[in-house]
Amino acid sequence: MKQHTVTDSPYGPLTLVADDGVLCGLYMTGQRHRPPQESFGPRDDTLFARAEEELRAYFAGELEEFTVELRLTGTPFQRTVWDQLRRIPYGETRTYGQLAEALGTPAASRAVGLANGRNPVGIIVPCHRVIGANGSLTGYGGGLERKQRLLDFERGAALFA
Repeated sequence: MKQHTVTDSPYGPLTLVADDGVLCGLYMTGQRHRPPQESFGPRDDTLFARAEEELRAYFAGELEEFTVELRLTGTPFQRTVWDQLRRIPYGETRTYGQLAEALGTPAASRAVGLANGRNPVGIIVPCHRVIGANGSLTGYGGGLERKQRLLDFERGAALFA
């Protein structure tokens, strides 16, 4: 059974979704590929204490790696890409090509990009850390302005750690 809550962040409201009590979605307002609100189940503000605590610590610059349990639903390839995203260190970036190379499929950078765009748990699974081959910001479901702000935040926080 799915349930959800909405929590504030410096990047606008975040909708957290759980399936049988395990976080399976984190969506921003206006996010591309955001499922319909009615698919999130009833609101329950009691299930998400750990995720909200970790997000608060992250936004305060006190947490670099999330440990909240996740249930990521996608194709085997998507889940492999999302796992690779979680390996990108805080404050760093990788290109789609570098991710494809790390997966052992160097010609799959476009497929990596498509999987990246379908990440159901933004921020916690840091798809914002992926950039174009020339270092430019490319596609981000939450919008390029949010992507830039998240990258700037992490780089700035990493400098003071």
